Amino acid sequence: MRIVFAGTPDFAVPTLDAIAASDHELIGVLTQPDRGAGRGRRVTYSPVKRRALEHGVPVEQPETLKKNAEARASLSAWAPDVLVVVAYGLILPKSVLALPRHGCLNVHASLLPRWRGAAPIARAIEAGDDETGVTIMQMAAGLDTGDMLAVHKTPITEATTAGTLHDTLAEQGAAALVDVLNRLGELSATPQDDTQATYARMLDKQEAVIDWQQPAATIARLVRAFVPWPVAHAALDGQNIRFWQATALETPSDGRPGEVVAADRRGIDIATGAGILRVGELQLPGKRRMAARDAVNGRDWVGHRFGT
Repeated sequence: MRIVFAGTPDFAVPTLDAIAASDHELIGVLTQPDRGAGRGRRVTYSPVKRRALEHGVPVEQPETLKKNAEARASLSAWAPDVLVVVAYGLILPKSVLALPRHGCLNVHASLLPRWRGAAPIARAIEAGDDETGVTIMQMAAGLDTGDMLAVHKTPITEATTAGTLHDTLAEQGAAALVDVLNRLGELSATPQDDTQATYARMLDKQEAVIDWQQPAATIARLVRAFVPWPVAHAALDGQNIRFWQATALETPSDGRPGEVVAADRRGIDIATGAGILRVGELQLPGKRRMAARDAVNGRDWVGHRFGT
């Protein structure tokens, strides 16, 4: 089949590669316009654009697809059988959804209808879900509401971070998408149960400020959900410290929430609203990430209290 791919960030690249390596014909790529990045606002290609150019595939970068006759004409000229969408970042109007002969397929990083929306990976970890996965769905006008063609599950453990889960689901989604393309005429679509829908709102930096009144288990999930961005953090003695790895201990403590009650080679133990948070990796201002056992050397931690 003739495939047009629409995507922008790193998460979309494995699916682009999988289509390019398949028996299907990758005829064009849509990605968001080049953006300025860094202090000098140097123009930067999206990860998908860089990879598409490596594959020698034509790239279009419309600012919008709404009321954009030129963009729709370009897409129509490609005459795609299927439009595959992975984290594109632009809304597809009904006129675009209707263009491909076999419709539009989306790779979504959750077990729909749970965690529709912008940040399904982080929200699944933050909520304490014990599993998540990818869903391949037929795109509809609503937000992640289309009928499902394939669902693949993966566990969430106490070692899972948003970063590691991102990479796992990106590869899982790529394989699942190509499998769906290969069997598109054989598969039956399953409608979503809208009564079970939850929404994964976009991450906000303010959410990364740790509330030490929360239980240690809640804070530990927050830490894992916010790696690699925006990274959970808290203030100690006027310094903002970022937390990259932490686990919850059920050990009771007489310490006040936010107070460091122990610090040794095992980690830095901080009292919370319920239980102790043991920090295994952190980042001091102006420094690189480091193991907590290294941060303990030469610094008095016990008795000091983290704020927000």
